[in-house]
Amino acid sequence: MSPFLTNLLLALAWVALTGHYDAANFFVGLLLGYAALRMTLRGKNVAAYGARIVAIAGFILFFLKELIMANLRLAYDVLTPRHYMRPGIIAIPLDLKTDLEITVLTTLITLTPGTLSLHVTDDRRTLYIHAMYIDDAEKLIRNIKDGFERRVREVLQ
Repeated sequence: MSPFLTNLLLALAWVALTGHYDAANFFVGLLLGYAALRMTLRGKNVAAYGARIVAIAGFILFFLKELIMANLRLAYDVLTPRHYMRPGIIAIPLDLKTDLEITVLTTLITLTPGTLSLHVTDDRRTLYIHAMYIDDAEKLIRNIKDGFERRVREVLQ
């Protein structure tokens, strides 16, 4: 059984044993299950699982930061008399290979206010997005590749 599944089952057992069915208690169960796995299991699987958990936590924090910053920028533009939008469509070369990785990337881009995924080419090498704020197209491409794409690759590989 994989360490993730074992950790999930330990967390569910914790929730069932304590009788408190809420997200905070489930999170405590995940932490306790991870600690139990670290103490009882040895090997690469647990170490790789620990590295993946750190990558997932970093990814979540990064996405929340990007989401908040995009919302603030959009709200500022809507509430001020002058509009700062420079909309356009740009092509982003993709390094991601699998359908899952590309789907996660396009979903995250679409969930971020001010950007929308439009099309992935048939060879899966280019993603076209619409962005409301293209001050510097190269900088936007670099931000997506160094931010979203890199983190999606870290979490899913």
